[in-house]
Amino acid sequence: MDFDAPDQLSLQGSLILADPSLRESGFARSVLLLTSHNHDDGATGFILNKPMGKKVSELIEIDAMRELGDLPVFLGGPVNPDQLTFASLNWEAQDEQLGFDTHLSSDEALHRLREGFHVRAFVGYSGWSEGQLESELQQRAWITRKPVPVVASIDVNECLWGELLASMGPYYRLLASLPEHPELN
Repeated sequence: MDFDAPDQLSLQGSLILADPSLRESGFARSVLLLTSHNHDDGATGFILNKPMGKKVSELIEIDAMRELGDLPVFLGGPVNPDQLTFASLNWEAQDEQLGFDTHLSSDEALHRLREGFHVRAFVGYSGWSEGQLESELQQRAWITRKPVPVVASIDVNECLWGELLASMGPYYRLLASLPEHPELN
C-alpha cells in the first residue's frame, strides 16, 4: 500500500491482520474488519476472531428475543468494553465484498437474523485516531487483506488469523506457522 496520499486512502470494508510481531495482548493474532476509515477521522472496526465463550443471554436479559440470546459474543476491541453491539455481516457474491451494518438495535439485529444475515454480538470495538492506523500500517504492524466469504460466518474462531494469512502465499504461510511466543523456544 502506498501511503503518500493518505487523505485519499480508505480501507473501509477491508480486513487487517495483526502482524506476528504485534504482540499487544488485545490484538495479537487478530483479524479485524474496518467498518470506517479515513485519514482525517481515524478508523473503527471489530475483531472477528476472538469469541468470548459467552452468549448474549449471559450478558443481558433478552427474553423477548430468544434468537438473539443464543448468539455467541465476540471481543470487538478495547474501546467501550462495557458496551454490547450487534452487527450484521453478509457476503455479497456478485460484488465479491463483505456487506456489513453495525450498531444495530436489538430489533434491527433480530430482523436481519430472520432475513438470513449473519448477526454477531460484540463487546467493545477497535478504534484509531487521526493518522494512527496509517502510522501502524507504515510500521508494518498490520497486514491488509481483501475479505473472503468465510469471515461472514458466525463459526469463525481463533484459527481464522492463521488460515487467512496462510492463504495469501508462501511468505505469509511461513508467518502463520511461527509460534506465538518464539522467545520461549
